[in-house]
Amino acid sequence: MQAKVSPVFHLFEIQHQEAKALFLVLGKQIKSKKAIELLGKMEFLELYADLMAKVHFDVEGLNFNIFSDFKMMKRSLRKIHHFKLAEKSLNNRELELGIKYNGYRIHLDKYKKQLYTEAFDLIVGSTLKSWDNFHDKALKASRGIKPLTINTAVNQIIQEELEFFQLDKKGPMDSKALKDTFEGLRTIIMLENLLIHLGFNPIFVKSIHEEIGELKNNLKPWYSNQLSLQSLTHFLRDKPEAGKKYLDWLKELKEHKSNLAALAEKQAHELFEKILR
Repeated sequence: MQAKVSPVFHLFEIQHQEAKALFLVLGKQIKSKKAIELLGKMEFLELYADLMAKVHFDVEGLNFNIFSDFKMMKRSLRKIHHFKLAEKSLNNRELELGIKYNGYRIHLDKYKKQLYTEAFDLIVGSTLKSWDNFHDKALKASRGIKPLTINTAVNQIIQEELEFFQLDKKGPMDSKALKDTFEGLRTIIMLENLLIHLGFNPIFVKSIHEEIGELKNNLKPWYSNQLSLQSLTHFLRDKPEAGKKYLDWLKELKEHKSNLAALAEKQAHELFEKILR
């Protein structure tokens, strides 16, 4: 008799089908909005592979085995997302000041072409069979799993995220710590939603959930600023005679980063005090 598939697999299947549909659209033309949508689906699907690896802890490298065909694609889509944040920053700057940053615009357009070509090549070079294999591996891993086992595995992953937060509980948080916090909060939110979907109580109470969501949202402008600063710095690196408008913008981005980081760090420490014991 074939083992029953865990209810959690139905969540995977919905996300898998939606991701596959986006993949087919992008196989005709790379569009940033669809690419970012697919990235969001990929983040859940990779987390699902991590969850199955926790359930089947005796099978070494299961998460990599399930998601391996999509690692490079996910990385390429993330680059597009990062590019769009930098481009948005440029658009806002030009609109706000009414001046043009033509050199930087040309630099970004060139980079965009490179990124979109890379993503398109990866997508058209992939096959629908890889999606079918992904589905079959996840299905096989999802058979015979009791809901309580899923609950335990979710708790283990969340506990691991909290252990990373513990390292940043007291001291100053650098850019890496803030980025890791942003990604850790995103993972916790996805897993808590999964528990609720399965009928389990979430780990954190409603007020803590609200604080987690607020901190994650407040980290978004910091993250965008950080990427804009990195992109502009990279552009100016080979331009020792950069114009005043560029240097002024660079200075403002650095000051804004410092203010956003201080605010996020304060909020993170307040949250950590409540959820870390």
